[in-house]
Amino acid sequence: MAITGVLRPGHAVLRVLDLDESVHFYTEVLGLKETGRDKSGRVYFKCWDERDHNSFVIRKADRAGMDCFGFKVQNVATLNTLEGRLREYGVVTERVPAGEMLETGERVRFHLPTGHLIELYAEKTSVGNGLGDTNPEAWLADQKGISPIRMDHALIYGGDIDGNRKLFEEVLDFTLVERVKLEDGVTDLATWLTCSNKAHDIAMVRHPEDNKLHHVSFLLETWEQVLRAADIMSMNRVSIDIGPTRHGITRGTTIYFFDPSGNRLETFSGGYQWYPDHTPITWTWDQVGRGIFYHDRKLNEAFLNVVT
Repeated sequence: MAITGVLRPGHAVLRVLDLDESVHFYTEVLGLKETGRDKSGRVYFKCWDERDHNSFVIRKADRAGMDCFGFKVQNVATLNTLEGRLREYGVVTERVPAGEMLETGERVRFHLPTGHLIELYAEKTSVGNGLGDTNPEAWLADQKGISPIRMDHALIYGGDIDGNRKLFEEVLDFTLVERVKLEDGVTDLATWLTCSNKAHDIAMVRHPEDNKLHHVSFLLETWEQVLRAADIMSMNRVSIDIGPTRHGITRGTTIYFFDPSGNRLETFSGGYQWYPDHTPITWTWDQVGRGIFYHDRKLNEAFLNVVT
């Protein structure tokens, strides 16, 4: 499948309460690689197999949560086209100059109907994955901690997820992959959308408060690596929310856990491949527990309601 337009999730910017504690957590426990710091105090990271300079950014603040979620697009022409489409759709956009984020080109910012700040950009300095482009080895020998291969997706909470979905589909060419229906059988409780052939690149849940983050997810390659991640979390006394377990939705294997500031994160593996000729999967209200947690077949109230 040719991927054009919006290519993939590109960066998440999260707020943390203690910068030093958080840097230690993200480098030594999660196993991200620190790639830089800027004058505003932001700390930049990448996963080991990512080529671009950064995919995950933190800054100190008095409350946890997410500042913005960014997507990389194919090229500058695509960035300009998508900004034009957003404006035609009635969305107010803002241009952020190149270099405002380290090693990142000009960004187009806009707010979703749920209040979340989304960024699109075309250029970010390629620093490679350390293996080279000629006769590479299979993996890096200096990996620390859980060491995910990429920042994979985010789940956001807010009121008008129907408006979010319409914008993503009609303007940015995302596709609906799965959905959960409320008891009326009509209203969507949650939707999973893709811009690629992954099971999802962003997901959203209907919630009375806007602009809330449920989790940012990091990809592992195998179920065994998910189990190893659970061991590392236990060794480091990380607060685990749910898992290791499996989702019915997306069929991925998962652990949900919290960083020291209370931001929920996920290690995720598996999930099916999505193609344009597939039809969306629907989960009914009576089966939502099995959809979210396939093994337990029931919902966890804290999992549903704890957001930042």
